[in-house]
Formats: sequence, C-alpha cells, structure tokens
Amino acid sequence: MAAGGDVVGSGGATRSATPVAMLAARASAAAQVFVDDLDHPILSPDDEHHLARSLRLQDGEPVVAADGQGGWRACRFRAGRVPGGRAVGGHLEADGPVHREPPPPFRLTVAFTPVKGDRPEWVVQKLTELGIDEMVPLVADRSVVRWEGERARAALDRLRRVAREAACQSRRVRLPEVGEPTTLAALRGGIAGETVVADLGGDPPTGTARLVAVGPEGGWSPEERGMGLPTLGLGPHVLRAETAAVAAGVLLSALRDATVQAGRAPSVVPPSTSRPVPGQGRPDGM
Repeated sequence: MAAGGDVVGSGGATRSATPVAMLAARASAAAQVFVDDLDHPILSPDDEHHLARSLRLQDGEPVVAADGQGGWRACRFRAGRVPGGRAVGGHLEADGPVHREPPPPFRLTVAFTPVKGDRPEWVVQKLTELGIDEMVPLVADRSVVRWEGERARAALDRLRRVAREAACQSRRVRLPEVGEPTTLAALRGGIAGETVVADLGGDPPTGTARLVAVGPEGGWSPEERGMGLPTLGLGPHVLRAETAAVAAGVLLSALRDATVQAGRAPSVVPPSTSRPVPGQGRPDGM
C-alpha cells in the first residue's frame, strides 16, 4: 500500500495518492460525515439534519463520506424537495472511487484527568484535531471530578460525540476512541518507556512514548510518583490540566509525524555569519 493510501478503481486497479493531495481533496468539500457502508453511503438522521438545516447545503454540493476505519469517498449532497421547491432533508450520491488510507505506524494515547465545566470536551476536541488515536479519562488520587455510574455514561457519550464531530471537522478518516475511565496503576503495563507521566521538570521526549498520562491540577500523589513510571516534561511553566493534555498531544503527534525529532537541537546560524534570506525580513524581499 502506498504511503498516502490507495484509490480503488474499477476492476480492482489502484493508484496511489499523496497524503497532502488526499487531505486537500477532503478539505475542499463542504462537509464530512461518517457512514456505515461506503458502497451505500446513507446519512444518519442527525447528519441529514445537520447538512440540510444547519449547514443549508445546496443540491450538488460536495460532501466526504468516511467509514471511520481509513476509508472514504467523495459524494454529492442531493437535497430533498417538497411541493413549492423548499429543500427538506437529503441524501448522498457517490461521486468518486473509494480511497483507503493506511493506519499510522503506531497508536498514540493521552490519558487526561477531567476537570470541572466543559474543559474535558475541549480537550477531546483538540486531541482529535491533533490526530491522537485514543483519549482516556484518568482517575488520579487528587482528582476533583470523579465520574461514576450514570454520570460516567453520560459524560463518555458526550465526549464520543465531540470526538466524532471534531473528526469530521478536521477531515480525519479514522475515528478516535474515548476509553473508559482508568487509573495510573492500570496504565503501567506494556513495553517499558512507552507509558510516561507528564510532570514539571520531567525528562525530554525520547521518541518512544506512546501514552502520556496527565495528572490533576493538584499534581501526582506520592503513591503515584512512587510507581516508577518515566516522566515527560512539557516546558518550564506550570500548566493547567487541560493545557497539559493538549501540549502532550501536540508533542506525541509531532514526534510520530516527524515534524520534530527527539534529542536534536535546532541548527542556529551564528549572528556574525548570518545572511538575509530572499523573501524574508524586509517587505521588498531584499
């Protein structure tokens, strides 16, 4: 499979496309939705209402349909009509081949401690936009917010709706997961070095981290610190719990995508030998 994914055409023939080209094609659509079957892309009632009534899409506007597992295809929105010509509802009409994008080389997880208000929804939204594969609510010793019973069910349902909406908005074709609440002790298993805890004064990233646990605003308890998990520093300042979760997501995603590399300092040109770069600095480009 090509790095950017395959385009499945007639007769089973495929042609590769670059990741940038595929994302650009999705970004140019008026909206994206998730469907159960790409061969027969049927809108859910909620999505139909959103496209027709909230976004007020016109007949023929482009919409991306994705299956949440790496597959997607271009479609056209076909508006329903009632006598008098008023648009009511609508359906999707396939307008291109099915594309299949490969999964990332490894999964990334951020376990975050929920705080009061709508901050957990904001965290899930931003982590979804960043490409994190799984978000897990963390129950820490010093947690203030604790989800249990029906409250936990309602909170998780809400976070999963937020993740789905954010995936559509950011044109992700793989739906991220929102896991069940867990504890730091339950996260300790797995390959050494893959699970790390965010902490003030923690170690710089090594590139092996796959799961970052972010504690509450009160910090980790002595018992949690005594578990012996590697630490990860997120900068020289004290961050709010929700900010730290997003900062961890940025770091994990950038390392996986090779936007940054662990353990390498940026190259700096000494001031005495620096030269102006055409097109930068002065407005005239000189």
